[in-house]
Order: sequence, then C-alpha cells, then structure tokens
Amino acid sequence: MSLSDTTTNLASRLTALAQRLGLSGRVPRMVFERSRNLRLPFQALPLPADNIWWQDGPPLHRLVDLPRDALSGPVQEDKAAARAVLMRVVEQEQQLFADFDLLRIDGLCGTPSASGEGFRSFEEFAATQTCRNVRIISYKDFLKTINQALPRFLGAEPIELRQASWYGPRLFWASEQQGEAFACAIAYARLRGLEVSLPAELTRYRISRNGLAELKQQYHMLAMPVQAWADPAFMALLLDNGLPYARLSLLRSPGAPEVLLLPKGSAEANALGEGLRQAGAPDVVAYLEQLENRTFA
Repeated sequence: MSLSDTTTNLASRLTALAQRLGLSGRVPRMVFERSRNLRLPFQALPLPADNIWWQDGPPLHRLVDLPRDALSGPVQEDKAAARAVLMRVVEQEQQLFADFDLLRIDGLCGTPSASGEGFRSFEEFAATQTCRNVRIISYKDFLKTINQALPRFLGAEPIELRQASWYGPRLFWASEQQGEAFACAIAYARLRGLEVSLPAELTRYRISRNGLAELKQQYHMLAMPVQAWADPAFMALLLDNGLPYARLSLLRSPGAPEVLLLPKGSAEANALGEGLRQAGAPDVVAYLEQLENRTFA
C-alpha cells in the first residue's frame, strides 16, 4: 500500500469518527481538537470509604430535591433541563418502624472529626481522644449519655435514620449533633447486651438505573478541577462559541472538582464533552454507574 493510500484511509477513518460523534461541522471539529489537547489537573473521583461518616461520601441524596438555584450557567433553560434529568438519578423511599433496634445503627450524619480519620465502627470511634469526655461505666451513665444525644429517649420519640445504596447496608443516624454521645452509648449497649429500641423513620436512597441511563443518553457529565474555571483556553471553548452547559457544585471537600453538564444534543457541546474526556476529565456518569454496581462484603 502506498503512502498516499495510507493517508487516505486514515483520513477516511477520522472523518467517519467525526461523523459518528457529531463533529462533522467546522466548529464542532475545532472544539473537539482544542479540548482534547487541554492540559488540566484532572483527578479521579474516589469511591466512598467504608466508615461511619455519611459526609465522607458524595452527597447524592441532594439530587432528589435539587434546588432550582443549585446549578449555575448563563441560560436558565439549559440549567432547568439539566436539573430535571439530575433529579431522576436518585430515588428516595421512606419506611416507618414501630420498634427499631438502635444497636443496628453504625453511622453518623454529623461532621467528621477534625483529624479527618475514618472509623469502621462506633467501637473504634468511642476509643479515640475525640470521645474522651464521654464516660460510661454504669447503666446510669448510659441513660445520661443517650439522653444527651436523644433528649426525648425516655418518651420514645421516633428517631430519624438514613441509608444509601452507595454506602451498602450501613445505617446512619440522621442528626448532625451529639454524634460522640450517640456512638459511645450504642457501643456501650452492644458491649453490655442491652436492648435499646425506638420508633424510627428510615429514608432510603438508591441510584436509579433508568434515571442514570437517561442522564448518560442526554449529557456528558464531567468532573472539572477548580483551575479549569480560570483557564483561558478552556473558558474560551466554553463561552466564545455560545455552548449550552450547566455547572453543579456537588462535592463537599475544599478544592473539590465541579460538575460540568454538556447536552449531547448540541453538536458543539457534545464535541467539547468528547474532547474533555480524551483530555482526561473524569466521567461522572461512569462513576455513578460504578457506585450503582458496587458490592459490599
């Protein structure tokens, strides 16, 4: 095969690829080429750690009731369309229990300790310096401590719990206060074989397979580092061509990447999404699929 034949075949393959990706126009081709050559400090999205802290993982439960002002971007209609799809990604259901065994609870929704250390159990957490002021050496101490966490414990006021598919079977106490007292009381009750129960309202969250498939069909959803929003080359691609997009700050940690949603129905936005993926931008939809299929020992 001659050099000219090889060049022709390569050009044909590139043309076919561009057509398949919707990049056959001049502007989409330019956006795709420039975006895939961007050099930005992309970082992989970590899976939630298996520990007692609800807030250590991605707050996907927010998607159920995503506020109208949660997304940013120049066009209201683009933000509204993205929000409507995002709100179908996570499903919520509630279950009431007349008599729930509190010893089954093994997670807290409060703020993790300043050290940022994770703990697999309340027993591990109760043995740390963080819980040094919680002393339980008798049943009287136990009642005092659990009443500190649950002021209406003796009145059998229902307790609120959370569970999420991306955390497996772990059950979380929904309060954000008095986590040390609650964890120490439950650890003591387990040690002594006490029976501790209350009425409970459990809210379960799970990633919807249908909602995720719809998101994947309609959008590129990419995790962009904070540096991207001050990068002239990236911002020029995003703004100079009037691309439809929406931004969402979903993750909690300082310096966490921000989610960029690009509708695949726009040739230019689709080209940017494909280019950014080739440049190394983490695919949030693939990350959610990984969470949806995650198994726990």
